[in-house]
Amino acid sequence: MTAPVRFPRFFVTSTAPCPYLPGRTERKVFTELRGSHADALNDALSRIGFRRSQTVAYRPSCIECSACISVRVVAGEFQPSGTQRKDLKRNSDLEVTLCRPWSTVEQFDLLQRYLGVRHPGGGMASMDEVDFSDMVEHTPVTSYVVEYREPSLDGITPGRLVGACLTDRQGDGLSMIYSFYDPDHEARTGLGNFIIMDHIRRAGVMGLAYVYLGYWVEGSARMQYKVRYRPLERLTRSGWERISAEEQDELISAAVRARRSALPTPEGSGKDGVPGGQEQYRLAD
Repeated sequence: MTAPVRFPRFFVTSTAPCPYLPGRTERKVFTELRGSHADALNDALSRIGFRRSQTVAYRPSCIECSACISVRVVAGEFQPSGTQRKDLKRNSDLEVTLCRPWSTVEQFDLLQRYLGVRHPGGGMASMDEVDFSDMVEHTPVTSYVVEYREPSLDGITPGRLVGACLTDRQGDGLSMIYSFYDPDHEARTGLGNFIIMDHIRRAGVMGLAYVYLGYWVEGSARMQYKVRYRPLERLTRSGWERISAEEQDELISAAVRARRSALPTPEGSGKDGVPGGQEQYRLAD
């Protein structure tokens, strides 16, 4: 008989500026993941909207806002759009490797280039190599780093690293904790889309139902890319529900309009998966 999972203790962070919507504040409820049942606890919490940051599982618990909505792609039914098919074809020669959760200088250098272009002034802009190592290596659950490399030039030396994703394997799916890629590669547009679609394909091969994309935040320009993957489910008060094709059409159209008319992103805005630093989860002695 399997021993029951011990009910975790939950805590709430202090209020801080919202990284997604200007002028709002956020707070999070969190608990520690540890011990032999960490995987099971992480699985259970992910199904009710929690995300993992190192040894902590957290979810928004804002007093006057519920804009952060957990979303996941139904992997077995995914149908790429025309643009997504082009991204798949353009990057189909990449060599994909599942690596143990161990950070490298090459990964960190790629992350720094990515952050400098896509998220300047964001929550990870000041991250050093030690912080990056902690993000990747401090995991109590089944995790790996998926590397995306260009073909080797000599058949011996590994090709150039152009993308990577820290990923958790859960009981019902893959959870993309944080992905990053070469933001200036002229010949490889759509790298971010390709990484997500590779995870969707990989989940299907592994017999897993979902790919968890984290939080979709209506009104946050950086979060709108998530509505482009069909079919998409969102977490509601009644549980997970599928977004209808008609509503998703409207959301995609709205995202395209917003992108075309978007103003420069406010400094400090971030991407889902950026927890704002582990210090917010430290408890007083």
